[in-house]
Amino acid sequence: MNRKSNIVLILCILLLLNSCSRLNPFSKKMDIETSEIVNSQISMAVNAFLWRASLDTVSFIPVNAADPIGGFISTDWYLDPENTNERIKLNIYVKDRRLRADAISVTVFREIKVSEEWVKADVNPDTSRLVEASILTKARELRIGSIGDS
Repeated sequence: MNRKSNIVLILCILLLLNSCSRLNPFSKKMDIETSEIVNSQISMAVNAFLWRASLDTVSFIPVNAADPIGGFISTDWYLDPENTNERIKLNIYVKDRRLRADAISVTVFREIKVSEEWVKADVNPDTSRLVEASILTKARELRIGSIGDS
């Protein structure tokens, strides 16, 4: 056989093998496992009331990233229209499936404008606690509202 015949034969074999890949005996099993995962509680690994309350509490700030499975929300920088020389950013962690005070953690970042550049500034430690308390209050209201709707 010449070189062209070998190439044509190899291409035909590859095409045949490629078409056989649709006959995967494991595909049904994989579909079942995938649907079980989707329908399981893994899809929401954190408390839904805390998650919703966190999003509602920071709804006036653009959200940069939100991971409902990992329970992480990161906002973009927020510039108060009344004080354009200061901006804040929040990272919120929902750490548990239970509605508890220790299931929420908020980190606040603050920057101030100095000579047209943003510089890291200290944050009052009470600020994080106030945001956490606001989220917890909202989460409790959502939970009570859901019980009343049942």
